Amino acid sequence: MKILAVGDIIGNAGIKELKNKLYQLRQKEEIDFVIVNGENSAEGMGITEKNFNDIISENVDVVTMGNHTWGKKEIFKFIDHPKLIRPANYPKGVVGKGYGIYECKGKKIAVINLIGRVYINILSDNPFLIAKNIIKKIKDKVDMIIVDFHAEATGEKVTMGYYLDGMVTAIFGTHTHVQTADERILPKGTAYISDIGMTGPKNSALGMDISVVIKRFETALPEKYKMAVGECMLNGVIFDVDEKTNKVKEITRVNM
Repeated sequence: MKILAVGDIIGNAGIKELKNKLYQLRQKEEIDFVIVNGENSAEGMGITEKNFNDIISENVDVVTMGNHTWGKKEIFKFIDHPKLIRPANYPKGVVGKGYGIYECKGKKIAVINLIGRVYINILSDNPFLIAKNIIKKIKDKVDMIIVDFHAEATGEKVTMGYYLDGMVTAIFGTHTHVQTADERILPKGTAYISDIGMTGPKNSALGMDISVVIKRFETALPEKYKMAVGECMLNGVIFDVDEKTNKVKEITRVNM
């Protein structure tokens, strides 16, 4: 079984790139299950109902979120959709769900969304303990567990990888929009990569117009961000899972 995780969708340009490339990628790599991070799909901050519907119309199985989950207030209208999950370590009582269980090719796949705490100004609970508690609750009910760890600090991500090694099938990082080259299988069998990158304008500062970002750094003034335009790219990762052992045989970066 092959599971594809697609890096942060940046605005309508990123959604268009997903629509242009996903079918081709599915066919070429024989992808069975697709996870997409959609927290930047509303022009860089949050997700609208239209954004969400555009993404899942491409036969996407799960849309994960992050620190911009609540960037567009209309998310409260569709937060309970079964294909949408938000970080599980938001405080108790927050609407939405932090993980979902899905079926594919006779297998039950759990997808957990977590948010980091280092350098991210979000009032969240401990992602390590929350992850451990969720896994304890669901491990006997599913065949595979995939984690999207939406975090800034590489050290926090790497530590989470080793913390969950042997407990989950795979863990991939999102949020920095820069694809890392550290994909590997950890000692106890969990596939890991620090960040899978982004899907959106290639010649940009993390999806934003370069001239605007330069001006902010030059002047220290709060210049309003705007989306970059031009050629786009699709970043992600493919986990090739052995259907007998439910462990990842190979992890491959995607950069289209």
